[in-house]
Amino acid sequence: MAATDFKDYYAILGVSKSASPEEIKQAFRKLARKYHPDVNPGNKQAEARFKEVGEAYEVLSDADKRQKYDQFGQYWKQAGQGFPSGGAGVDMGGFDFSQYGNFDDFINELLGRFGGATPGARQQSYSYSTSTRRPSSGFGGFNDFGFQDVGSSTGQDSEAAIALTFAEAFAGVERRFILGNETIDVRIPAGAKTGTRLRIRGKGQINPMTQQRGDLYLKVELQPHSFFQIEGDNLVCEVAITPDEATLGASIDVPTPDGSVNVKLPAGVRSGQSLRLRGKGWPLPKGGRGDQLVKVAIVPPKELSQQEREYYEKIRAIRTYNPRSHLQQVKL
Repeated sequence: MAATDFKDYYAILGVSKSASPEEIKQAFRKLARKYHPDVNPGNKQAEARFKEVGEAYEVLSDADKRQKYDQFGQYWKQAGQGFPSGGAGVDMGGFDFSQYGNFDDFINELLGRFGGATPGARQQSYSYSTSTRRPSSGFGGFNDFGFQDVGSSTGQDSEAAIALTFAEAFAGVERRFILGNETIDVRIPAGAKTGTRLRIRGKGQINPMTQQRGDLYLKVELQPHSFFQIEGDNLVCEVAITPDEATLGASIDVPTPDGSVNVKLPAGVRSGQSLRLRGKGWPLPKGGRGDQLVKVAIVPPKELSQQEREYYEKIRAIRTYNPRSHLQQVKL
C-alpha cells in the first residue's frame, strides 16, 4: 500500500483514536445502516462508503489489529505475516521486504531484537452487516456479526453469531450476507434455537498460505421473547389465573404460535403446575412440533370492590381447608 492509499479508519468511522470498543461499535452500526445497499439501491457511492466503513470496523473492532494499525500505520497488515517476494501488485513504498520472513522480523531488526515470530496464519475477526430478506414472519432489520476464524488445514473457517427473533426462528428466514464484494443469500430453516450451528461451505476466509477458502458457520442466538421461552423442544409460558379460577376450575385463552387456544383449568390447580398442549411447541429438525407447557401462576387481585371484599371475608370465615396444617409437625 502506498502512503497515498493510507486510510484513516478513525476518521472513516468518525471517532477519536481513544474511542472505546463500544463507541466504535455504535459508530459502525449507525454508518452501516445509513449506507447499506438495501437502503441505497443502485447507489455506487453509498456502496463504496459501506465497504469502507466495514473495512474500518474490521480493524478497529479487533484489539490485536487495532494495536498493529496504531503502531505500524499503513503497513499494519504485514505485521506477523509473510511479505510478498516481489511483484504481486503490492506497493511497499519502494522498500524491498523480500529479505525478511515477516514484518515482525523487519521491526525486530530495526529495534535490534532478532528472532522474530515464525511466519504463519493468525486467527482473525471480521465484521459484516446483513439485512433480512423475505422473512416469513415479516420482521426485518440490520444486524452486526463478528466473524472469527476457527481454523482449518486448508482454508480458514469463520463463525458468526446471528440474532433472530422468535418469529424468524420459528418460521425460518432468508438472510442476505455481504462479504466484501460478494453477496450471498442463506436460508435458515424453521426451528433454529440458540446454539444451532449452520454450515455454509466455501464461504469462509481465504487461507493466505494455501489460498483455499474455508467454511462459514452461523451460530444462532434467539432474542428474548416477552411471553415464550424454549426448554428443549418445548415452548414454555406462564399464565396468571385468579384464586377462584384455581379453586373452581375455568376455561382460559392461551396464546400459542398458531394463535389463541382455549384451555380448561382443572379445579384445584396449583400455582406452578404446568398444563401440556401437545404439538403446539417448537418445530423439530425432522418435522413435527414439540409441546407447549403452560405454567399456572395464581395471582390475587391487588384491589377489591366492597362486595368482593365482603365475599372473601365470608369465605375466610367458613373455610375448612388449611394448607399449612402439616407444618405443626415440623421440627429440627
